[in-house]
Amino acid sequence: MARVDEQLRVGLVGAGPWARTVHAPGLADHPGTVLAAVWTRRAERARELAEPHGAAVAADFGELLEQVDAVAFAVPPAVQAELAVRAARAGKHLILEKPIAPDLPAARRIADAVSEGGVAALVVLILRYAMETQDWLADLAGSGRWAGGSARWLTGALLGDKYGNSPWRHEQGALADVGPHALDLLDAALGPITRVLAAHRTGEDLWHLLLEHDGGATSTVTMSMRLPIEPSVVEVAVYGDRGYRVLARKPGAANAAYTALLDDFAALIASGVTGHPCDVHRGVHLQRLLDEARALATRPR
Repeated sequence: MARVDEQLRVGLVGAGPWARTVHAPGLADHPGTVLAAVWTRRAERARELAEPHGAAVAADFGELLEQVDAVAFAVPPAVQAELAVRAARAGKHLILEKPIAPDLPAARRIADAVSEGGVAALVVLILRYAMETQDWLADLAGSGRWAGGSARWLTGALLGDKYGNSPWRHEQGALADVGPHALDLLDAALGPITRVLAAHRTGEDLWHLLLEHDGGATSTVTMSMRLPIEPSVVEVAVYGDRGYRVLARKPGAANAAYTALLDDFAALIASGVTGHPCDVHRGVHLQRLLDEARALATRPR
């Protein structure tokens, strides 16, 4: 595993909206990291992102790996799954977007490469790194058992310009893009999700899931990225003998949460520890649930 005593040299793969607004400024401004290089399949896009941050533009992925200690990905799941395996085998630490892969076998290949390489790998489950989320989960853990919960993520993100030109999001829909966040938070709040009991997807990509948790709790998820709702509705709730507790996403909190992720990432590498609540194995667990939901939603009736 690559160990460093100074700032981590991080290479960024991708130059889309999330790479420009969260990954690149976060890596460039964090005291423990430096944005060392950028690579995309369109060199002009990489140059536009790299130059303001003083980063190099890699000619190809192999060249990027030669210049960095870690790689942050902001690309479609299928692309990430292929390149992340190469990076881990080269001894590079990983910052993985969610979902970490297009399907469970590919997710497991990443996890195997991470384990074999002895590298750290965190998943950008961005809401989990927010201070309000951590406080909410800590409060729930100290309040006893909860009977159930729900998550609602209703937005028109795919109707706008920012993500409207994202082919993988249009193809895989809300389940792949915002589903990992919803599943992760319900899992963290109510206990491990053991299985997806039911899943339905409308022609307009409105998803409804019914989940079973270890310990007996059940929860539901409703999500869509094609509803013209402004502002977006993003909230997670749990309920039981102790009442009803709601967590709502605060607009504009992504950059602060990404900084917290980088705090954890740098600390893991400095200590030689690889385990973390949002590590690659968390990504595999969520991928299994996504695959179960998709299989149920597409099963002949």
